[in-house]
Amino acid sequence: MSLQSSVDRALAQTPPGRCVWVAFSGGLDSTLLLTLAAEACRRHPRPLHALHVHHGLQAAAADFEAHCRRVASRLGVPLFVERVAVELAAGQGLEGAAREARYAAFARRVAPGETLWLAQHRNDQAETFLLAALRGSGVRGLAGMPLTRAWQARHLARPLLGVSRAELEAAAARQGLVWVDDPSNADEALDRNFLRRRVLPLLETRWPHAGEALASAATLCGDADTLLAELADQDLDRLGGEVGRLPADRLGELSLARQRLLVRRCCARLGLPLPPRARLETLLAQLAAPPDAQVRVAWPGAEARVWRRRLYLLSPPPPLPDEWDGGWSGRAPLATPAGQVAISLVPERERVDPPRLRVTRRRGGEQLRLPGRGRRDLKRLLQEAGVPPWERERLLVVWEGDTVVAALAPAGGTWLLVAEGWRASPASG
Repeated sequence: MSLQSSVDRALAQTPPGRCVWVAFSGGLDSTLLLTLAAEACRRHPRPLHALHVHHGLQAAAADFEAHCRRVASRLGVPLFVERVAVELAAGQGLEGAAREARYAAFARRVAPGETLWLAQHRNDQAETFLLAALRGSGVRGLAGMPLTRAWQARHLARPLLGVSRAELEAAAARQGLVWVDDPSNADEALDRNFLRRRVLPLLETRWPHAGEALASAATLCGDADTLLAELADQDLDRLGGEVGRLPADRLGELSLARQRLLVRRCCARLGLPLPPRARLETLLAQLAAPPDAQVRVAWPGAEARVWRRRLYLLSPPPPLPDEWDGGWSGRAPLATPAGQVAISLVPERERVDPPRLRVTRRRGGEQLRLPGRGRRDLKRLLQEAGVPPWERERLLVVWEGDTVVAALAPAGGTWLLVAEGWRASPASG
């Protein structure tokens, strides 16, 4: 199949009428992809935009942008430029931090439902496989980059993933294309550049098809990862189907390999970072903790808790201010330190004057009057309702004067308890 046919086929697989974006750095790969995409969209009309991310990491960045503007203008493709600040403080290294900033820019510009094309090719896939192997990754990491995938309600595709760099160079030369070379690509202190410039050429002196073989191995790992995901989903269904809350005792009945697989699968489905191996082993070793124990195992961007024989997988909530007191009319929305919540709280009996409420963090010692039960301690009521301890710590309490009238979990906008004489509901419309 020709390169143009590959791009045409990718275009045919995009939702009709939706815009196609090409991530355009100005290098050989993305210049060729944008050129082929423009030709495809002329023959099969579809909105096409180019997106250039200005990282600002080197003096040549302004020249890259100018080059991209010239190429896009010549092709008649609208170009959009996103300027980003690459933050190195998170300890990801330059490559990881730049990638994170780049994908954040993609999410800002590409609308949900639209398609973004990336210009990675077979050599890139081989490098990704080697990097994953050297980091000790499992089949998910070894699978490398998928040809297509859903990402944050958008569609990512790599139409050139099955094509070698040499084939792309030959095609670009035939078309007389001009591109820019990023000087940082020569920096062998960066892992990917070291593999590209030193390791893969050396492998190919002994095994001429090394790049193709490694990319093929990544594809096979992708197939294996798909099968493992299906197995994990079957185990999840047998355990009740709650992705973020698994029965710890029944999970513990599975083999350790299937326990690891299921926890990782649930994290992936929840959009949480996968736990490192050591953290995961620590977590699984505590599945049989006593019901009143409060097990917490955390890793960057996620945490797991075991309580009352349940394993909870969570995104760490942002901290709430220690002292917070906000006025509220009872009508939606309610502004909280965790963001706005679309809920309402009104007296069951109409009043001449609307209620004047205030909302605070739970401080301890509050009491609530419930229909048919009289006045009860909020702490005891929360325990009876099975509210996990870490959620109790973040509850908001609604007051009218000195009387507690409701308790709210702000993260999900969930009313946990509502006092006698009050009616709570989600906001209408």
